[in-house]
Amino acid sequence: MKLQVSVLLVAWFGVLGCVQAEFFTSIGHMTDLIYAEKDLVQSLKEYILVEEAKLSKIKSWASKMEALTSKSAADPEGYLAHPVNAYKLVKRLNTEWSTLEDLVLQDSAAGFIANLSVQRQFFPTDEDETGAAKALMRLQDTYKLDPDTISKGELPGTKYQAVMSADDCFGMGRSAYNEGDYYHTVLWMEQVLKQLDAGEEAVTTKAQVLDYLSYAVFQLGDVRRALELTRRLLSLDPSHERAGGNLRYFEQLLEEERGKMGSNQTEAGQAPQDSIYERPADYLPERDVYESLCRGEGVKLTPKRQKRLFCRYHDGNRTPQLLIAPFKEEDEWDSPHIVRYYDVMSDEEIQRIKEIAKPKLARATVRDPKTGVLTVASYRVSKSSWLEEDDDPVVARVNRRMQHITGLTVKTAELLQVANYGMGGQYEPHFDFSRNDEQDVFKHLGTGNRVATFLNYMSDVEAGGATVFPDLGAAIWPKKGTAVFWYNLLRSGEGDYRTRHAACPVLVGCKWVSNKWFHERGQEFLRPCGSTEVD
Repeated sequence: MKLQVSVLLVAWFGVLGCVQAEFFTSIGHMTDLIYAEKDLVQSLKEYILVEEAKLSKIKSWASKMEALTSKSAADPEGYLAHPVNAYKLVKRLNTEWSTLEDLVLQDSAAGFIANLSVQRQFFPTDEDETGAAKALMRLQDTYKLDPDTISKGELPGTKYQAVMSADDCFGMGRSAYNEGDYYHTVLWMEQVLKQLDAGEEAVTTKAQVLDYLSYAVFQLGDVRRALELTRRLLSLDPSHERAGGNLRYFEQLLEEERGKMGSNQTEAGQAPQDSIYERPADYLPERDVYESLCRGEGVKLTPKRQKRLFCRYHDGNRTPQLLIAPFKEEDEWDSPHIVRYYDVMSDEEIQRIKEIAKPKLARATVRDPKTGVLTVASYRVSKSSWLEEDDDPVVARVNRRMQHITGLTVKTAELLQVANYGMGGQYEPHFDFSRNDEQDVFKHLGTGNRVATFLNYMSDVEAGGATVFPDLGAAIWPKKGTAVFWYNLLRSGEGDYRTRHAACPVLVGCKWVSNKWFHERGQEFLRPCGSTEVD
């Protein structure tokens, strides 16, 4: 066991040492947890084998002693009349039982506990569990999935079966409750009750669920239902002190309400029914449009617009490197012009870039428009790393390829950013370019604004994960090895606000992308300015 612990120290310190919580923000990093857990299971099995061997010895000793004492206890004086028996009795009690005591006291768990202690420091944290729960709720909202569907694991494109127990659902509801999210608290606590009512065995009790649920519906303004649920709670646990106080408080509120309304309705006539509560509005004005596009709804690709979209071979305006092997180019949108290129990166190149990027992955940040400081944000859930050409020849090769395709220079472009999305990974609607009220965002680079975006899809995604443009009503779905390209700035240098876009939450799958942001400087003769503001 000591040897195994030392091996684990070498292996997992290297793999997980650079990861500090926030596992939920990158599926790529979460795969390391699979191997860590597998290793712990193996360590546990080895401990069980040692423990079983010890118990086998103890059982054998017990059986031998049982047979011996049965015989000796039947005729103690006759048994001890034989001097050898008398000697062996003294020897057993003085020596052999002490040996057995040492065997029983042997700590077979030491190796497993040491192993577990080594790896526990790299385990997900409470922050990860909360983040994972929020991710499931985000998927629930975006793709209009009810808790029962998620609990049964009935998601499109899934390869493996996965179900949630009542205790799992209770964990979801409790996470929402602790965040003050009473809307999702109600949905998940109701799911727990549904599964418990169906006879599922669980550690969680109905009384625990009703305690959370009654307060959550009260916070949503449904006093009558809160009262009904509290009464149900007290019927299960009459000594529940908080429920008794809540009951009196809810009854008082309803009495005051009836007094104000002058209502003569009986309590029976006001018996509450299961309520459907509205999802609270949030900070994102185009939330409904954005989420509809993520579901593939509301796409404004009319037949008239489709007629303006074509496929062609692209040689980069007769770039020598592309004359022999032009790229397949497909129009995704007409105005602004968004195009997709096929076979931009090979599987081998993608794999190599992921290998280089993975050790460098860190929580993706956004720049605060007021302070200019990079910070993490709940609306961007992914991990990213920045690759230089010196990191590997494949990075330089991919950079040159993007330069040939776009006809823009990469000398003033940003480094290649590689991003891996986590559970429900997303990047809500945003602009790639700097707006007039945040002109200093790229000042430190000295290369002007982001003129264009080149987005490489480095994986297929089984469900979700589209790139959507809410103002356009456009949705572009990931295809491994392809890339999409658009200009963020008009030829006049003004920002094209139609390019506000988002990365939809990944419902099923592991999404890898890489971005190249081209800047204005150096493009003056490659993409000349227009004569008007709208060019």
